[in-house]
Amino acid sequence: MPEAPESTPLTEQENPRTAQISSLPTTEILRLMSEEDARVAAAVAQVLPEVARAVDGIVTRLNKGGRLFYLGTGTSGRLGVLDAAECAPTFGVSPELVQGIMAGGYEACYRAVEASEDDAAAGARDLQARGFTKQDALVGIAASGRTPYTVGAVEQARKLGAFTVAITCVPGSSITKAAEISIVPVVGPEVIAGSTRLKAGTAQKLVLNMISTATMIRLGYVTGNRMTNVQTRNVKLRARALRILQLESGLDEEQAKKVLAEAGDDLPVALVMSKTGRTAAEAKRALQETKGVVAQAITLLASG
Repeated sequence: MPEAPESTPLTEQENPRTAQISSLPTTEILRLMSEEDARVAAAVAQVLPEVARAVDGIVTRLNKGGRLFYLGTGTSGRLGVLDAAECAPTFGVSPELVQGIMAGGYEACYRAVEASEDDAAAGARDLQARGFTKQDALVGIAASGRTPYTVGAVEQARKLGAFTVAITCVPGSSITKAAEISIVPVVGPEVIAGSTRLKAGTAQKLVLNMISTATMIRLGYVTGNRMTNVQTRNVKLRARALRILQLESGLDEEQAKKVLAEAGDDLPVALVMSKTGRTAAEAKRALQETKGVVAQAITLLASG
């Protein structure tokens, strides 16, 4: 196999292990893909110190009233939008707290609008349109690390004094120079050269899972390993809330159903009520004062 030019980013290089993949039977194609995917978790494990620094910086900003933004293009942007969208229902926070911004807007979430990634000023404009300030945190996601839209946004955010993080799979790329903290899981060339929705996309998703989950744990929206702020928006989630309430309070199923109903199907309110013996109105006020953190609301009422 001819060697790639030196300027070819790692994510665009050809993978010698899959050079003949187009001529293989289905089972061999899948075996090669599985073997390559197995390398991703190890690559992410190597960057845990950088992920930890990113989480700590984000938590600091959010504790002071800031917000978290993910920004990217193509697959990277879609992954950011996905992770942001999951935070509100999972952890009971405002949809404004974690937001995803993608080049090309909402349409680009389900239809390729890839030309938009070449506009270096567009990312900064999209941040401005969301009211982004120096109090906020920005995670720029770019597999190659050189996407103008994302690099431009990170550079602008850092100029403002915001906290900036880059997630890329190419060491020493442009975005690593722009961000305060760079998370660079090196997953190597893709199974299909340049198709960064594969290993690079998987690595980015793993890192985003860690960032959002660890951040919400640090902020107090998880008790033990339970989603104690989950929103009861459907039958499955109401059943989950009921189980969590029973486990946390020791109530039997009928007692838990009664408390949850009195709380208006609001699990955090029900938890505070069950732990303190206070009314739903008192529990709601305490949760408002503690930004929805159940443990702090319980402590507040217990000391009052």
